[in-house]
Amino acid sequence: FSSQMKLLIVVAMLAARAACIQDLSGKMFTFPVQNNRARVRLITNKQEFRAVTVCHRSFTDIKRDHGLFSLSTSGSANSFLIFWDETNKEMEARVKEQKSEFRGLDYKPNMWHSICTTWDSATGIVQLWFNGRPTIRKFVPATSAITGSTMIILGQEQDAHGGGFDIKQAFVGMMSDVHMWDYVLSSCEIQSYVDKLNFTPGNVLNWKALEFEITDKVLVEPKSIVCH
Repeated sequence: FSSQMKLLIVVAMLAARAACIQDLSGKMFTFPVQNNRARVRLITNKQEFRAVTVCHRSFTDIKRDHGLFSLSTSGSANSFLIFWDETNKEMEARVKEQKSEFRGLDYKPNMWHSICTTWDSATGIVQLWFNGRPTIRKFVPATSAITGSTMIILGQEQDAHGGGFDIKQAFVGMMSDVHMWDYVLSSCEIQSYVDKLNFTPGNVLNWKALEFEITDKVLVEPKSIVCH
């Protein structure tokens, strides 16, 4: 290869991985392989959060620990993490490394689950909404803003900023309708999200205008609909 040809190949490879903004309405990310590479990076310029709401829908059959949403900052690998702990059968929310556990959830395999997680630094309160049902409210001693360079990953759980992925915590399945807000969504708005009614799209991450970058084997596919 000439040096010019090599440069063209490198540019083409970078372009293939470059972030793009897409309307993913009616679509989903499919994570079909278990490894420590396949992931989607969701891109936002925002670097300070005094409150957070994250909503997503996921579908899996894996019977082990796995990360569902991983936000790290330069100062904290688990700035905002949503994680399933299979041993204790609990959904965990970590805010600035502080863990809250939510138990008694009917996290059945092979069906879509809508999960919304909220946190407010003013009160330190964390709450999970599982398929539209609110859990108890938990206190975490994380009462200052999440700040710093933000890295948001689907498909892997960050043990370091933008890395430290563990194959035993990788997500395998499908994920859709990911939204993130920099405030606590009202219960009525969360219910509207769960029921797929009109709701205010995320002002940090919006599934209808999502900037993202795929690494390794992740597909963007139409979300399967039930035929009548």
